[in-house]
Amino acid sequence: MEGPLLEGLYWDEWYTNKTLYDLKNTSRIYYENILLGVPRVRQLKVRNNTCKVYSSLQSLMNECYDRYTSKNEDLADFGLKVETEWKYATPDSTSPWHWGFVGVYRNGGFIFTLSKSKSETKNKFINLQLNSWITRGTRVIFIDFSLYNANVNLFCIIRLVAEFPATGGIITSWQFYSVKLLRYVSYYDYIIASCEITFCIFLIVFTTQEAQKVREFKSAYFKSVWNWLELLLLVLCFVTVSFNIYCNIQIFLLLGDLLKNTEKYSDFYFLAYWHTYYNNIIAVTIFFAWIKIFKFISFNKTMSQLSSTLSCCIKDIVGFAIMFFIIFFAYAQLGFLVFGSQVDDFSTFQNAIFTQFRIVLGDFNFAGIQQANRILGPIYFITFIFFVFFVLLNMFLAIINDTYSEVKADYSIGRRPDFELGKMIKKSYNNALEKLRLKKPEEGEDEKSAKSGDLVERARREGFDENEIQSAKQMKKWKERLEKKYYSAEIQDDYQPVTQQEFRELFLYAVELEKELHYVSLKLNRVMRKISTLQP
Repeated sequence: MEGPLLEGLYWDEWYTNKTLYDLKNTSRIYYENILLGVPRVRQLKVRNNTCKVYSSLQSLMNECYDRYTSKNEDLADFGLKVETEWKYATPDSTSPWHWGFVGVYRNGGFIFTLSKSKSETKNKFINLQLNSWITRGTRVIFIDFSLYNANVNLFCIIRLVAEFPATGGIITSWQFYSVKLLRYVSYYDYIIASCEITFCIFLIVFTTQEAQKVREFKSAYFKSVWNWLELLLLVLCFVTVSFNIYCNIQIFLLLGDLLKNTEKYSDFYFLAYWHTYYNNIIAVTIFFAWIKIFKFISFNKTMSQLSSTLSCCIKDIVGFAIMFFIIFFAYAQLGFLVFGSQVDDFSTFQNAIFTQFRIVLGDFNFAGIQQANRILGPIYFITFIFFVFFVLLNMFLAIINDTYSEVKADYSIGRRPDFELGKMIKKSYNNALEKLRLKKPEEGEDEKSAKSGDLVERARREGFDENEIQSAKQMKKWKERLEKKYYSAEIQDDYQPVTQQEFRELFLYAVELEKELHYVSLKLNRVMRKISTLQP
């Protein structure tokens, strides 16, 4: 049974499966995709007696093969011991490990390559079948080969996997990596290269700007969530550039030699593996770049209220999350222990956790749970829906809704967003007009201070007493200090709680405003009376 199994694995996946493809499709696939090198077959085994047989059953079974680990791996030659498929090949330390359904497998093992000739390959499999190449200790078989399609300039690195768990049976899986190793070929590719260079230039500029902000604000810089996001993006961008450089260097060093080996196995898996990780880090970087857009759309009242709501209720959400996951994990453990041996969705603790999230979203298999245990199954399902769905989720929504009401009330009394895109665009527009000399430059701080001093002298000449002038100067200082505290876009978050001392200052500020309003009203009434007396 072992030889036909390996032969079936190979022919069903690599050569034409006549039950799935007709001759026309097969010939088209053959001409559109070029086989690079030859396929390789590799297996990993475990030693006998890596597990212990219970003493009462040793008369029935004297062999025991545990699941695959690097410690249990069988490194001894076996069988004919004359060809490479019977001798153990030491794994390369730089080669990535394979993460399968049953275990994590390293490189190396018992390896042989196939011929491009169908008859030679068939004779090879017959020989392996007659000499029992697959044994009870076999835990995984890999079939690796690579294709290239010149029409789309893509390499397809294919790995077919057959895992043999210790429980028996076989679990098949596959990996298809479609990567573009020859990156700069067409004119469009060179445009992409120019964009990459521009990206690196902007990265250096933004890094310099953030370094200047850190020196200017020091510890206050790290109080803003947006600044932390900026630092995270810079780190991810540098990691992305490093991955790009590393991948290009490896492609430059290895690709030429791999393409020359037409009669040997060309191991493109290493390049495809790191290229996939490069794409993953790009995806994470772009995700956080999109999140950063929230900073630039806070001019919109709704968006600003959303960010303020999340920053205000974060402590309540953390406290709620602790209570939620205690109950959630308790039900996951219950489901795993009760249904794990009969329901695939609860076969492991991790699967039980994901299954419960699916239950919350309305995707569940109640019939399977009920069939596994007709008493505990319905009890588990009903209580989980009640406590998690009806109670805990509604508590979460209540926390968000209550905080949103508070934030909305704050905005209704005139609170404005910390960062306004409209003002930034207006400021940039004015700066551009000033540089083009289409608009006079705005007054600097020194000019404003000089003009403020002139206004004070003018007020004295107009007959205002010294108390009024000092009160106006104190009001101006309070206003500047409060605006710096609550409307700073660099070092503050969207929502800042008011302390008792700050509330006292705000109250005194409001009292002074009321006094000033009353004084202005008296002045206005006095002027109106004088005007009425002058009229005939």
